[in-house]
Amino acid sequence: MATLALAVAGSAVGGALLPAGLSVLGASLSGAAIGAQIGAFAGSYVDNALFGSSGQTRTVEGPRLTSAHLTGSTEGAPIPRLYGRARLGGQVIWADAIKERVTRSSSGEGSGKGGVGQSGGAATTTIEYHYSASFAVALCEGAISGLGQVWADGQEINLSRLSYTLHKGSETQTRDSFIAARLGTDTTPAFRGTAYILFKNMPLAAYGNRIPQLSFEVYRAIEPFGDEVKGAVLIPGSGEFVYAQSPVSETLGDGRALSENVHTRQAATDWAASLQQFEQTLPNAKSVSLIVSWFGDDLRAGNCQLKPGVDRLDKVTDPLVWSVAGLARATAHVVSLKDGRPAYGGTPSDQTVVSAIQDLKARGLDVALTPFILMDIAAGNTLPNPIDGSASQPVYPWRGRITVNPGPERPGTADK
Repeated sequence: MATLALAVAGSAVGGALLPAGLSVLGASLSGAAIGAQIGAFAGSYVDNALFGSSGQTRTVEGPRLTSAHLTGSTEGAPIPRLYGRARLGGQVIWADAIKERVTRSSSGEGSGKGGVGQSGGAATTTIEYHYSASFAVALCEGAISGLGQVWADGQEINLSRLSYTLHKGSETQTRDSFIAARLGTDTTPAFRGTAYILFKNMPLAAYGNRIPQLSFEVYRAIEPFGDEVKGAVLIPGSGEFVYAQSPVSETLGDGRALSENVHTRQAATDWAASLQQFEQTLPNAKSVSLIVSWFGDDLRAGNCQLKPGVDRLDKVTDPLVWSVAGLARATAHVVSLKDGRPAYGGTPSDQTVVSAIQDLKARGLDVALTPFILMDIAAGNTLPNPIDGSASQPVYPWRGRITVNPGPERPGTADK
């Protein structure tokens, strides 16, 4: 097809630009004829590259490394000493050989005969090369409490999607079994007193098939306060899926989705990231109070109703569907809007509360489920105020202001 098309195009261009009686190797040819020959030659090359001979298999190879490109490691570089929380670069202290994985895929069906004019389409075999690296990066003098965010070439990465081991740098830490399997137990150092992270088979395609430049948010407690805390309150208490153990998304249509409970790359979910930081910061905490909020709608005790709520009625979520106390989204209280947005997150869905309690107990923590009331009283309400008798109640007041009507110290109050 390209042969014919380019021959016609070449004839037109040659007839317009070249002399009519040009002599080539003793023969007189027109400009159009010369242009057609050049176009046909170019077209045959294109056809051969795109389609090959009928039924012929063509192999296409992707780029392949000829040498490994490793991030720098400076001999004799000082090991930083950390207090508090800081972003550190680190030094590569061990790296295994780059691992290559080859994949082959085929498209088309070739006839296998290869004869010109015989039936059968061309087949293409594509060979691709994928690379991964295993390496260890020294962070600082140990012992550290843990890691926060991690960046590769300036972009935050999700550690939960990588295989890694963090050695916190105690004076008694043991050799890493992964490194020992390659170097031998007797020749593998334990790097005692040095905090380091070992990445196992990190995919390199996103970084130009090289070990990326890494930096780490490293945390080291410097006060004994965190060690002395024995229990804590877990909030926010509102948010329909804040306590979910697996990612939940709002379905927006057209294949789009908006995450409900993944707003960090430090872990698979916000819950997992929070508990990871909790255990790092408060290593001796053994009990938690898990807050779950419902909504009150009136400061007058005799009129106030307590209800589970959602932030929107038309929200579609996957894979979990909101449900609290047997109520579905369509029959739930809808929280009021402030500045065009929901004033509160919704009540945590029952199945996420159950899973959160199970996860906390699996971590060895005692759990107290703590119901909480959020007052959903918006601006512009016309609810009588039991406290001062005005015609409107305060905007989003504290739950502790729920009282009898009339309120204390007002005429006719039932308060004793």
